Amino acid sequence: MAEGAEAYRAGDLLVTGPYAPAGLAGVRNTAAYLHGICNLGARPDRLLGASASVAEQVRIHGCVVQAGAMRLRDVAAIELPPGTTVSLRHGRGFQLMLVGLRQLLKPGDRFELTLHFGYAGRLTVDAHVQIPRILADAGVHPGVRK
Repeated sequence: MAEGAEAYRAGDLLVTGPYAPAGLAGVRNTAAYLHGICNLGARPDRLLGASASVAEQVRIHGCVVQAGAMRLRDVAAIELPPGTTVSLRHGRGFQLMLVGLRQLLKPGDRFELTLHFGYAGRLTVDAHVQIPRILADAGVHPGVRK
């Protein structure tokens, strides 16, 4: 687990590192990510959906590369086989799209993100809002008012 990443447990599932990037004024959608969902049990589970206090809806997106460009596609669920960890990271497989943001996400903010699993049930985690490393390295700080 990454240093400082918070961990949450629901049944046999261990969820680590929920976070979202800081937003830009006027942008109504963003993504939320998880360092991982680890299935420690012997039975498969599925992430069926999610909801967030800061958005009208949350969609599960799969990231696929087509003709050299990354495309996002809605997926019905994410399979969580026993003994595996599935990451929801920027540009890596899956992400949770926060649609219809109710507020600007600023660095340091936190919000509730509820994950809906087939067997483990519902799990509410505390997602941290942060400046994406690539933007911080470039000196760009979205959501920071001067």
